[in-house]
Amino acid sequence: MSMKSRGGEQVSRSAISQKWTLFLCLASFCAGLFLTNRMWTVPESKGITRTTAAEAETLKLVSEGCDPILYLQQKAVKNVPKEIVGEVSKTRQAIKKLDKTISNLEMELAAAKAAQESILAVSPQSEAAENGDSFRKRKYLMVIGINTAFSSRKRRDSVRSTWMPQGERRRKLEEEKGIIARFVIGHSATLGGILDRAIEAEDKKHGDILRLDHVEGYLELSAKTKTYFATAVALWDAEYYVKVDDDVHVNIATLGETLVRHRKKPRVYIGCMKSGPVLAQKGVRYHEPEHWKFGENGNKYFRHATGQLYAISKDLASYISVNKHVLHKYANEDVSLGSWFIGLDVQHIDDRRLCCGTPPDCEWKAQAGNICVASFDWSCSGICRSVDRIKDVHRRCGEGQDALWKAAF
Repeated sequence: MSMKSRGGEQVSRSAISQKWTLFLCLASFCAGLFLTNRMWTVPESKGITRTTAAEAETLKLVSEGCDPILYLQQKAVKNVPKEIVGEVSKTRQAIKKLDKTISNLEMELAAAKAAQESILAVSPQSEAAENGDSFRKRKYLMVIGINTAFSSRKRRDSVRSTWMPQGERRRKLEEEKGIIARFVIGHSATLGGILDRAIEAEDKKHGDILRLDHVEGYLELSAKTKTYFATAVALWDAEYYVKVDDDVHVNIATLGETLVRHRKKPRVYIGCMKSGPVLAQKGVRYHEPEHWKFGENGNKYFRHATGQLYAISKDLASYISVNKHVLHKYANEDVSLGSWFIGLDVQHIDDRRLCCGTPPDCEWKAQAGNICVASFDWSCSGICRSVDRIKDVHRRCGEGQDALWKAAF
C-alpha cells in the first residue's frame, strides 16, 4: 500500500508540474508580446515614406489638375472673417502703390543725376578745368535769374538796355564782381519747335539765357522755380541765388551791398515779406485751389516773400535742389517757396527796399540817399507797361552807371 501510495503521489506531482510549466510558458509569451509592442518601434526604411491624410488630399488635387496651393489658400480664406480679408486686401494694394511710388522716385532720381552730370559737363567750371585754369569751382557772390517767357522778347530787350550789363561789361561783372545774370526759360511743349529755335537764336546773339529742363506755362511757375534753383546750384557756386521777374527794375550794386550784410547768417531768405488772403473763389486772379489747407475762408497765408524779387542763401538753394521731387507746389509760386521753408530754421529778412514803387516813390528815396533795390507797381505785379516805362524808371531811380563798378562786395 505504501508503495502504491507513493507511486500515485509521484504521478500526481508530475501531472501538476507539467500543467504549471505550460501555464508559465504561455504567461511569459503573452507578457513578452505586450512589452514588445510598448517598448520597441520598428524603424522605417529610408526609402519608404508614409503618406498623411493632408498629403493624400494634395496628391488627389494634383492628379485632378488643380493647384493645391491656391486650393489651400481659398480654403483658408473661407475660414477668415470678412473684415480681416478686407484689411489684408487694402494692405496689399497699399504695398503695390508704395512699390510703384518708390520705383518712380528711383527713376526720377536717376534722371536728375544724369541731368546734373550733363549740366556739369558743359558748365563754365568744366571748361575752365579743361583749360587747366582750375579744378575747383569759382566762388560767386550771387546768381540773378530773371524769369521770362517766350512772348517776352521786348521785355528782355528793355532789361538789356537798362540795368543788365551786356557783352564785355557782363563778362567783367562775372569776373570782377562775381555776379552772374541770366534770363531763365524752359522749353515749349513741342521741344525743338519754332519757339525754342527763336530762343536759341537770341541766346546765340546775346549769350545771356539759361535754359531749363522745364515745360513753360503760367501754371507751372512753382515747378520752374524749383528747377531754376537746382540748375543754378549745379552750375555756379554762389553765396546767394536771386529770382526776379523781367518787368522789374533792379539796382545790382545796391542788391549786392544788401546781401553781403547777411553773409555770416545761415539759411537766409530775403525779400518783402507779406501775408495776403487765401482766395477760395474760382475764376479770380491768384485763386488757391488748395485753400482748405489754410483753414477757414478769409484766412491769410503764412509770411513769405513777394514773388517779384527775393534772394536765398546757398544752403536753402541746395535744400531745394536735393528735395525738389517731394516739395509741394501751390498755385502761386511765391507761396510755394515760402511753404518749403516752414519747419526749417530759416531767417526771414524783411527788407522793404526790395519792393519800392515806381516814380515818384523810388525817386524820392534815391534823392534821400536810400536807393531802392527793386522798383515795380503793385497793381501790375511789375512795372505797368514795362517795355515803354522801364527806361524812365531807370533814369530816375537808377543807382548810377559807376555804382556797380565802384562797389566792393
